[in-house]
Amino acid sequence: MGILSGLTSPADLESLDHQQLEDLAEEIRRFLVEKVSATGGHLGPNLGVVELTIALHRVFQSPEDPIIFDTSHQSYVHKMLTGRLEQFDTLRQKDGLSGYTSRSESEHDWTESSHASAALSYADGLAKAFELTGRGEHNVVAVVGDGALTGGMCWEALNNIASGKDRNVVIVVNDNGRSYSPTIGGLAANLADLRMQRSYDEIMEHGKNTLKSMGWVGERTFGALQAVKEGVKSQFLPTEMFPELGMKYIGPVKGHDLQALNQAMTYAHDYQGPIIVHVVTEKGHGFAPAVNDVADQMHATGIMDPITGVPVSQSGPSWTGVFSEEISAAAARRDDIVAITAAMAGPTGLAAYAKDYPDRFFDVGIAEQHAVTSAAGLALGGLHPVVAVYSTFLNRAFDQLLLDVGLLELPVTFVLDRAGVTGSDGASHNGVWDLALTSIVPGIRVAAPRDGAQMRELFNEALEVNDGPTVLRYPKGSLPVEHEALLRTQDGVDLLRYSEDAVDNDQERIDVLFIAVGPFAGIALEVAEELEAEGVNVTVVDPRWIAPVAQSIVALADDHDLVITLEDGIIRGGVGSLISEALSAAEVDTPLRHLAFPDVFPLHASRNELLAEVGLDVEGVSTSVNGWLETLFNDSSQ
Repeated sequence: MGILSGLTSPADLESLDHQQLEDLAEEIRRFLVEKVSATGGHLGPNLGVVELTIALHRVFQSPEDPIIFDTSHQSYVHKMLTGRLEQFDTLRQKDGLSGYTSRSESEHDWTESSHASAALSYADGLAKAFELTGRGEHNVVAVVGDGALTGGMCWEALNNIASGKDRNVVIVVNDNGRSYSPTIGGLAANLADLRMQRSYDEIMEHGKNTLKSMGWVGERTFGALQAVKEGVKSQFLPTEMFPELGMKYIGPVKGHDLQALNQAMTYAHDYQGPIIVHVVTEKGHGFAPAVNDVADQMHATGIMDPITGVPVSQSGPSWTGVFSEEISAAAARRDDIVAITAAMAGPTGLAAYAKDYPDRFFDVGIAEQHAVTSAAGLALGGLHPVVAVYSTFLNRAFDQLLLDVGLLELPVTFVLDRAGVTGSDGASHNGVWDLALTSIVPGIRVAAPRDGAQMRELFNEALEVNDGPTVLRYPKGSLPVEHEALLRTQDGVDLLRYSEDAVDNDQERIDVLFIAVGPFAGIALEVAEELEAEGVNVTVVDPRWIAPVAQSIVALADDHDLVITLEDGIIRGGVGSLISEALSAAEVDTPLRHLAFPDVFPLHASRNELLAEVGLDVEGVSTSVNGWLETLFNDSSQ
């Protein structure tokens, strides 16, 4: 790390010659593989932007010239070049370096959301702000992956950016043919055509050789080449891709050629007005295990061997794996089942389904809003769509869920992977909002399985609903231990535990009802065992279907002295709020307490660390409950 360790700011790049920059790129790749192998993270995307990031920081003056990375999972090299090299041992760890850009880490980080397709809108607003505040000479750079360009926000932003002829917005299209998986759709086809065009350097070399063959030498050759050069630099993006926008386009530029990148970025820096620089890169470049990983070229990895890329440990059966099996089984039984995802077939468990039922699988790209309304159209046509996305990404399509699906009472099943606290990917990747958002849609049914067996049951129950939307939400990771129900009520609530003399009006003991959402059933059962040892009657139920609230839960609440809801959704508007409203409507005055994620944006840490931090582990829940019980005992003895 001779060169890399000596860099303290992007300004240090200006003094490096071409060979030193090449050596730096190799050092960065070795460093990336070493550090990400130890912590996990987005390896493939960052290996692909090493030279591009060096060129950006060598030409533009960050932070005065903002560099905004769309989703920013490919910002690791940016972090290295902006003074955070020594923090990489803490990457994605609690209190450590974020896996995305973070405003609290550095003045070079202007944004921090990990949702795609937003960078161009940020850039449009920043350029307008610079123009209005006398800083119009600065450039605003947005690095956008080709996958992100499948999102509608990019096109809305481009429409506005193109109208600002004097605003210096540099749009760098990082074209590697992939998002999580290969980019799909008409955009991908157009980019593929552009990729086949010769690069600027190739055109110039061809022109030079052609002129030499014609006998043009010396100044005559130089003059002719300059004319060719200006013509190449002035080419417009083909009209089939950006009709009528009239934005300047240069490219395709070889994304791992530092000299070509430097020339392109220098031209973009000096150009007055918005410009598109089309850079062709290879995801995972320089690390054979990543390049050869056909699934996603190591888009995101866990801890692994830095030589072979083989994961250090294998996890057990996962929630996603169970869904993958069940949807394929359902499709074998029913030809009306269709599946939709937003550029995430692999991560959401649809890869096998897509292979087995290609005609009934639709990947719409990074376009959650379109995915949901397209699903509505499929339902209107007599099919039962299953929309599989991460919980956090459904946030972007709430209007479509509410008014395009819910209002029409359409049978669309939403399968939300990574629901609740997910951990190391940071604030905007946590799925703590889905319970609050989905449950307010009139007529919706929302389910949260506690284990793999319930996952299978609830998914198939959802597919039987034909008069409105259904939601199935589950967390990230391996399946928990299964818990058998003692009995199931007529309206589908599972009773998991009850004390022998529960709800017998025993005046010497307090009766507590736990309403545990999804896998929190395990925590509720552990705490229940502790409480019973202390002389408390405890009933633990799993509602299975959270919305609407089952009447058996209301009846049970009326027979207990204290009701406690336990969930890892946001506390405001979550399951606790639903239960509170149901009890109030039934005039049940049993005290109710909520244990849920607080009204904050969760920082990056492991799921268990975050849950412990906010009191949602066994110890924290036990402490809270004992505090409430002490108050109840004191009140009852007075």
